[in-house]
Order: sequence, then C-alpha cells, then structure tokens
Amino acid sequence: MRRVYIKGDILCSLILLVLLFLLLYAHQSMTPVWGTLHIQHGSTSSRTLLSGAPKGLETTSFPSKSPDKPPCKPEVHSKPKAQRPSKVKSQKAKSKILQPSTTASLLPTHASFDFHDYLRKKDQRDFKLLIDQPTKCSGPEGAPYMLIAIKSVATDFDKRQVVRRTWGREGVFPKDVNVRRVFLLGVPQNQTVLPLWDKLLGYESHTFHDILLWDFEDTFFNLTLKEIHFLQWINVSCPKAKFIFKGDADVYVNIDNILEMLEGQEIDKDLFVGDIIVRARPIRRRNSKYFIPEFIYGQGIYPSYAGGGGFVMSGHTALKLHLACKEVELFPIDDVFLGMCLLRIDLQPTRHEGFRTFGIVRPSAAPHLQVFDPCFYRELMVVHSLTVPQIWLMWNLLHDPNLQCHSSQDPTGLPFQWSDEMTAKNKAKEKLRNNDYGLKVFVEH
Repeated sequence: MRRVYIKGDILCSLILLVLLFLLLYAHQSMTPVWGTLHIQHGSTSSRTLLSGAPKGLETTSFPSKSPDKPPCKPEVHSKPKAQRPSKVKSQKAKSKILQPSTTASLLPTHASFDFHDYLRKKDQRDFKLLIDQPTKCSGPEGAPYMLIAIKSVATDFDKRQVVRRTWGREGVFPKDVNVRRVFLLGVPQNQTVLPLWDKLLGYESHTFHDILLWDFEDTFFNLTLKEIHFLQWINVSCPKAKFIFKGDADVYVNIDNILEMLEGQEIDKDLFVGDIIVRARPIRRRNSKYFIPEFIYGQGIYPSYAGGGGFVMSGHTALKLHLACKEVELFPIDDVFLGMCLLRIDLQPTRHEGFRTFGIVRPSAAPHLQVFDPCFYRELMVVHSLTVPQIWLMWNLLHDPNLQCHSSQDPTGLPFQWSDEMTAKNKAKEKLRNNDYGLKVFVEH
C-alpha cells in the first residue's frame, strides 16, 4: 500500500503541472484577441494605454460593419489626439499636452474684415447727411481762408474738445485770415458703447456748430466713405474755401506755421502738401491692420499718397479731387485711395519736412534729446499720435510768453520757404557739421 501512495502522489503532481502549462498556453493564445477587442470596442483611454503595444497589435482590427466608416485604428502618433489625455495620466502630463493650444493662440489670426462683402457693397457711395452745417462757409466773414476738417468718432468727445480749445480754434487770425472748423463722423458701429450718442452729437452740433454726420458705419475701412462725402460737402457747401487742412484728432497742428507757409500761394492753383509716402507696398500679412489681399489690389506698389495724420490742399484741388474720386473705385484704406485720386488728376503731392505723421524719432546723434521739447514743435506743422493731455500741454508750452529757445532752434525769425528735398538735406548736413543739434537735424533723421 505504501508504494501505491507514492506513485499516486507523483501522478497528482504531474497532472497539476500539465494543467498549469495548459492554462499558461491558453492565456498567451487569447491575449491578441482581447487586445483586438479593446481596440475595436474600447474607450479613448484603452487606446492610450495600448500606445506601447507591439507593432502587430497596432494594426490588427476587425472589419467595420458599416461600409461608410473606415476601420478604427489606434491613433498612436496623432497630434490632435494628444490633447485628449487618458484618465490615468497625471495632472502634470495634462498640462504638457495643453501647451500647444497656448502656442497656437500666439499665431497670426485671420483678418476679421469681410473683403468679399466689401466688394459686394463697394458701389454704395451715397449716404444721407444726418447733421449738416450749411452756414459754416457763408458767415459774415465770408468763405474761410482755411477750413480745418478733423476725422473723429462719436466716443471721442474729449479729443474734439481739446482740438476746439487749442490748435483748432475758429476765428480771424492776423492779416484778416478767417479759419473755420468741422468734425467728420459716421454712425457708431457699436451703439451700446455710448448710449444716446445721437443726442450727444445733436447737443454738440447745437453748441459748437461743427459736426458733420453721415449715415454709414464709422469703421476703419469706411474712412474712404468719409473722404468722398467730405469732398462732396466741400463741392456743395464750401466751394470757395481757399485752403483746407484735413487730419486726425490725435495730432498737434501748428496752424500759425501752416498759415505762414501758405502766404503767397495762388488759390486757383493745385496744391497738396504733407508727409508723402512713395512706393509703398501693400501689406499681405493677415494679422496687420492694413492687410489688403491680392484680389482687392493686385499691383505691387501704391501710388504716392499723404499720411492721413494731416495734410494741406487748396480748395481748387479739393474740387478736382471730388470729380476724380467719382471715377476711382473705392479702396479700403483712405490715404491710399486719395493717392489714387491724385494720380487720376495727374498731381504729384509735395512732401514737407514739417509734417511728421509718423511721430518724432529721437536722433542717434543726440541720445539725450527730449523729443517733447516745445522748441522743436515751434517749427513743425503736424505731429501725429499725441494724447489729449499732451496736446493740451504742448499748446500751453508753445504759448507761454516765458518760453526761451536756443537761437538755432528758434525758427520764428525765418519765413517758411518752398525748397526741394536736396536743399533741405544740405541745410541739415551743414548744421550737423557745425555740431548743432537743432530741429533741422532732428527732423532729417
């Protein structure tokens, strides 16, 4: 009996070993099938967990029952799926996955302006004049010697006020020069920003008699509409104005210098003076404010045009531009559009160093120079991009009787002269050789 017991024990051990091997074999043979089932029916988390599976397991799948849908595959190397992490990943791993979305927000965005809609509506040129000033140019003083026209928007009441109280004052200047003023506006695009905006402009017009309001949206690309409607208003309501200054509300203008510059100019001749931009190229970057696609303007160079911060033209030229602009297709950038109209009448605009529509840059030869020095502004005509307090401050500094400037910086003793660009450059170089950091060197840089 003892021998049988020993043999039975060994036999049981052998049977257990065989069963163990069978179980192991069956487990290994079933693993691919379960892996395939997870790929076919599992969630996104199971796909993420299988990202480290062997290559053969990545491509194994059951055919789809629907013929319209492709077989489902684990997206191991797909970047978009990386933004949907598995639940088993840590918070630190999630933050790393979300980093590309932050980088994408810094990339250039597409232009929000609908240029195709602009092309569909570009022939709409006639808009109603909601607020008019019909007697602006027919007062007791007669037609103005100079009419000041300032582009503005309804919300910029503070800018209009500082212009009214400083360089844009109306009245009779020395030598019986009559100066008048108007502000050019359209209907606000977002009328909830300034409630009762129409009441405000109505009160302004009743108080100051200088508001011109048209029934088109006051947007950047509608400034061209503001340009052609102003020229039309000149043709109808102010055809005898001798000279016109047109600019922005955020500029400082030295009207006295402009009037001195215009002395002796014939009123029945063409005149267009400003900061002239020559051979400028259209900007094709979609994230730029001045982006123009090729289907809007296919040529590589713009015609010569004046910076919109401020320029001076004769009334004679304004009437010719009114007719020419009727024959030129509307263009979204008003400065360039006016250059196209100048090209139409074959008039080359004149560049003057006193018009600084791109601001003042500190010269490298004088790194400690103060660019807001009123002694520099005494000779300039127009300086762009000043805030309301800066305009008010500069006006008071220039009219301070105690203001003293170096003789080389004081231009009041010399009259303005029309000279070509080479003459201006030679004068600047001469002062530079004499170590004189006066205004001419400052402007030349």
